[in-house]
Formats: sequence, structure tokens, C-alpha cells
Amino acid sequence: MIKSEHLLKTLGPGILIACAAIGGSHLVWATRAGAEYGWTLLGLVLLANFLKFPFFYFGQHYTASTGESLLSGYKRQGPIYLKTFIAINLLTGSINIAAVGMLTASLSMPFLGFLNLELTHLTILIFLILSGILYFGNYAVLDRLSKWIILILTACTVLAVVLALLNQNPTTAIVTKTEINPYTLTSLAFIVSLLGWMPAPIDLSTWSSLWMHSREAQTQHKASPKEVVIDFSIGYGITTILACLFLALGALTLFETGAEIPQSGIQFSKQFIELYTSSIGAFAKPIIIIAAFFTMLSTTLTCLDGYPRSLATSFLLLKDASSTTNPVKKKHYSLMLVIYALVASLILLLFVKNLMSLLSFAATVAFLSSPILAWINLKVMTGSNVSPKHQPATWIKIISYIGIAFFTIISFLFICNKIF
Repeated sequence: MIKSEHLLKTLGPGILIACAAIGGSHLVWATRAGAEYGWTLLGLVLLANFLKFPFFYFGQHYTASTGESLLSGYKRQGPIYLKTFIAINLLTGSINIAAVGMLTASLSMPFLGFLNLELTHLTILIFLILSGILYFGNYAVLDRLSKWIILILTACTVLAVVLALLNQNPTTAIVTKTEINPYTLTSLAFIVSLLGWMPAPIDLSTWSSLWMHSREAQTQHKASPKEVVIDFSIGYGITTILACLFLALGALTLFETGAEIPQSGIQFSKQFIELYTSSIGAFAKPIIIIAAFFTMLSTTLTCLDGYPRSLATSFLLLKDASSTTNPVKKKHYSLMLVIYALVASLILLLFVKNLMSLLSFAATVAFLSSPILAWINLKVMTGSNVSPKHQPATWIKIISYIGIAFFTIISFLFICNKIF
């Protein structure tokens, strides 16, 4: 029997993963999937969430079962696994931070436009503010903000979809007027981008593992495997439901209207806000602006914490060959935080001309790394140091193998299509 006070102390890392996931994947890719293809990609969105769930679950379950972070499990398997994670982290981290940061800045324009800053400069300002919050506030700030943000966004999104449905003709609300087949080589690049961030890149599974240690330090309660199941299920369940709702919103309000997703960050934010207000009403516009902005703000905040925290931990684990429990020190975390913020800022200043190209590249890289990280997570969770009673059930292993095969096949098709 799980005590309610223990469960409340456990809740946090799963919600944070939801905050990190809901940003780019839902606001951009799920909405765009509905806008361009109607309801035809709903099954793929559900499949992506289903096939990735074991690998995200392993992040928290491994820590609850062994007391170690998932990255410590990587090291147990051999330094090459930790080095592989570091390489992927270095390649994708700054790109993802730059992408979600730029989207956050674009959504802040309705109430920060008076600053008269270019979008890239406004993004850098947001990086500076969030880095300061993380340095002085640590995990406690993340934990408190995330729960309120999820609550507000969920309420707004459910309301928007319900009202959008009520405004539809019953005969066309669920079934598309024109059948569109997205499963072609022409659409493969979009499919890969959608899958890459749906619900999130798999490397985020290491974050929830590290956040569990931070949550334990905050509450003085070590979560049990059973308690972790509840925390994870709540966060991942919310993530999956909201993905479907965002796709529905795109399908109900933009599909077959002739509207195109703008490439400019400022134009994207304007159209996104209009998407909501056209369903709910102009009276809700301030609420929508605040909810959308804080959703992306939470994603940027979690990315600015997760990437530096996981990389700092990885380097510390590699440095101390005899340790698998090396905790991240604030000076190392702070150094990585500064580096990631600076590199993300340089990417924005030197290489990015529009929002969607950056988001597409980040999501594609995230997907191509999925088979590798998924396989490593499964290998760690089935390692000899994990008690047999805590190792994945047979059905979870089967889903894991299917997921790895699926990610590998799609990645192979995508690479071949690009080359040939």
C-alpha cells in the first residue's frame, strides 16, 4: 500500500518530463500534423508514444530499483556507452535548446514586443534569465513551476478542442473531407521530424533519473519502484493525451483551410494564438498567450537544466573510474549551463534564418539517435546489477525490441532517401 504523503513526495520528475515534451513536439509537430494531414497521423502519434514509453520509463525505474542514475548504468556497461551518450548530447543539446528557446521567444512577442528586440536577441535574453533562475533556484523552481504549467495548459487545450468540436459539422468533425496519404517518401522528412520529438527525444530519459535524486534531496524521501510507476504514468499519460489534443486542434481548425504554417518565428506565434482564439473566442486570447508562452518557457527551462546536468554528471562519472554514484557538483553544472547557453546563442546568431528549419533539423537529429539510446537503455535495465524482480516484464521487453526495430528501419529509409 502506497502512502499518500509518500506519493506526493514522489511526484515531480514525471511531470517535468511532460513539461519538456509538450513544448516543441506538441505545439509544433502535432498541431502541424493535424493541419496538413487531418486525422491520418493520429495513429502514428499514438504509436510513437507507445513505442517510446519503455525507454522513458527505464530512466525512473532504474533509479528507483538500484539507487543509481541511468547514466551510472551506462557506465556500468562500459565507458563506450557513456561516451556515446556524451557525443549525442553534445550534438543535439545546443540545437534543441536553440530551437525551443527561439519558439519561446516567438510566443513572447505579444507582451515583450515593446522591447523592440530581434527574435534571436530576445531568445538570448530569455536564456540569460532562465540560466539565472536555474543557478539560484535549482530543482525546487523547476518542480513548483512545472505542476502549475501543466494544469493551466491541459485545461486550456481541452477547452479549445471541445469548443472546436462543437463548432464543427458532425459529419466532418472526425472524418477528413479528402483522404491524404502521409506515408510516402515525399512526406518522410516530416514523419521523421514528428517522430523525433514525439513525445520527446529519448535522451531525456536520463533527466528524469537525475531529477529523482534532486527530488529525493528536496523531500528526504526515496521513491519506491511502485511509486515511480504512478509518477511516470501521470506525466507520460498527460503527454500522450495532449499530443492527441494538439493534433485534433490542427485537424479541426486548420486542415483544408489553405492556411500554411509560417516559417518565420513571429508569424508562427501569431498563427498559433489565432488557432486557439478562433476555437474559444477572443475573450480567451490573454489566457492562451500566457499558457502557450509558459508551456514553451517550461520546455526551455527543463532543457537548460537537463542537458547541462546530464553532461556534467557524465563527465564526472568518466573522470572517476571507480565510481558509479558521482553526484553532479554545482560548479560543474554551472559551467555546463553557461556553455550550453552560449553555444545555443551562437547557433541562433550565426546559422539560423527561420524557426521551422531549426526545429526540423533538431527533431531529425533526435530521431536518428533514437535507436542507439533506446538499445542502451534496454541494455542497462536488463543489466546484472538490476534485481530480477525489478527487471522489465516480458511484454515491456517485446515492446522495446519492436520500438528499436521500428526506429532503425525508419532511420535507414530516411538516410537512403537522402543519399539516393
